[in-house]
Amino acid sequence: MNRREAVQKITFLMGGTLSAPLMAGIMGEKLNFGPSLDVSDQQEALLADIADVIIPATGTPGAKAAGAEKFITRVIRDCFAMDEQKKFYDGLAKVDALSKEVYEKGFSALDTTQKNDIVKKTTVSDKPFFLQMKGLTVTGYFTSEIGATQALDYLPIPGRFDGSWPMPKGQKSWAL
Repeated sequence: MNRREAVQKITFLMGGTLSAPLMAGIMGEKLNFGPSLDVSDQQEALLADIADVIIPATGTPGAKAAGAEKFITRVIRDCFAMDEQKKFYDGLAKVDALSKEVYEKGFSALDTTQKNDIVKKTTVSDKPFFLQMKGLTVTGYFTSEIGATQALDYLPIPGRFDGSWPMPKGQKSWAL
């Protein structure tokens, strides 16, 4: 094993331990029994718009159609402590402030090209927020009914396991 492979494996293992709140959110568990922030309709709409930039509608519906913002707000409320919730929603406010600074409009009022530009700028200016937002969006999308049945192949009653089955050309990955 070379050094690069070792670093990748350690990173993967660390990611599994650091994402306990995300895993609890997927399982419908609650880790935060303290106070939570109230999320406004504008914040939820902003979450939906950012999530839709991360996973846009193409041949399948995007994150907004899948309701990823509902998943994100639930996981942040139920699985993160108050200080982490504040940090996340501060990052969300920074995205809107950046769009007002650059385009003199709120993020939701921007066109698709402008939204993509603001999200790209956020990946540099507030990378921790963006990585958390991206992780929550991807998880919320692929655990939704739309993501699991339309973006992935879904087999409600799986057959036998065949570890060396040749995947046909154009075959989508399977939902878990």
